[in-house]
Amino acid sequence: MSRKVDSVKDINDSKETWRLAVRIMDVWSVVNNKGIEHLEMIVMDSLGDRIQVLIRHDHLLKWKEVIKENMTCIINNGSVYNNDFQWKVCDHSKKIVFLGGTTMKAIELQNIPPKGYFFKDFGEILQGKCKTDRLEDIIGAVSEINHIQSNTLGKKVVVSVVLKDLKGNCINCNLWEIYGSKFLAYYNDPKNNAAIVILLTHAMYSPVERFVHNAKCMSLSQFCKIKHETLCVTVATTLKFAVSKYEWFYYGCTRCSSKAPNPEKAYECSCGQKVEQPIPRYKIEIYVSNGESKYRFVFWDSECAAILGMTAEFMHNSMVENGEDDPMVYPDELEMLLNKKMAFRVKVQPTFSQASVWKLCDDEAFVKEIENDYIVEDNQSKTEYAKLVPNKENLETSAQTLSASGENDPESIILMTPAKDVVIADKGEEVDFEASGATQL
Repeated sequence: MSRKVDSVKDINDSKETWRLAVRIMDVWSVVNNKGIEHLEMIVMDSLGDRIQVLIRHDHLLKWKEVIKENMTCIINNGSVYNNDFQWKVCDHSKKIVFLGGTTMKAIELQNIPPKGYFFKDFGEILQGKCKTDRLEDIIGAVSEINHIQSNTLGKKVVVSVVLKDLKGNCINCNLWEIYGSKFLAYYNDPKNNAAIVILLTHAMYSPVERFVHNAKCMSLSQFCKIKHETLCVTVATTLKFAVSKYEWFYYGCTRCSSKAPNPEKAYECSCGQKVEQPIPRYKIEIYVSNGESKYRFVFWDSECAAILGMTAEFMHNSMVENGEDDPMVYPDELEMLLNKKMAFRVKVQPTFSQASVWKLCDDEAFVKEIENDYIVEDNQSKTEYAKLVPNKENLETSAQTLSASGENDPESIILMTPAKDVVIADKGEEVDFEASGATQL
């Protein structure tokens, strides 16, 4: 009598004689820093339930040429362990490891859905409703290029883009090295004039660690003691606009956030874009406070647009249409930026008595975690620096569980399939992307 097929959702560590009818959704090869290779894959059954599978290096030769992405098959036997991968691709609490006695037979199974994606909603990402150990699929149209870092002075090519979903939600992500170069080649090709859509699989969202990475954590009262430009993380509440002789916006490139040399003249930007008419971009100075301490923060285009839900160009044009052409008049909609308690990642610029906002987050739980666990009233954070910046050994170990997602330091490991990641990109300054985290496609 033939053994019945088990459901993926029922897999537990009570036995090793599981029989699964599945489709191989994704398969990848991982090589650690010692040159040892193993395989990982995701399989799905007819009910749509998925589980991660590991094939160790000692079984690699047996399976490497047999397993093909999108094939359907019957798998018999496998060890079951807790899914302790540092970054998980699916929700199943267990993982399967191939045994010496594992068998697999390719067979056409029409009842299993074809390979697909499980897209994460942009709104949930912006609200921080993402598991820090979960890798997600996302898709969005490229609406803007924030920043381009060329391959010079030892820097890697990084292209920071804004992705927009059908609801108008925007998130920022970075395309590294070969993928950044390929994107620019496609974008700059005059034959490709349609909208560009990017699909990322296994994208990682890690809020706190990346937010504080390579930055000093301190209270606002300590900012006045800083003598040199310093990257800091703090918590503060926005109070009021700091009105100067400059407008609430500046004219910039239509592709990146660089300032236009003359708002009334066409020019070629350093990013390579030929700008016929520069567009308004947010640059708003706001006083923030924490207790009795007060400091001036500069909010840039992407941060303001994310909070306000509209571009500076749209807001400026709306004012002009309503008969208001004075650029010193602050639109009422900008009031949405005030009276908000947020965690800030800023570059403190003591020469100008201000701090430039690189990242921000107003999620209440996130802000509380930063405030309670990292900020103190002296020059030391509550957490040891080693906790904020993982060492190379930890990066190498964890990256073996990442499949195509990898770790966001591409020098820490060797991956046969490049990595993916999602983070809020920095704007307005020359950014060290390796220090601030990135999305690797």
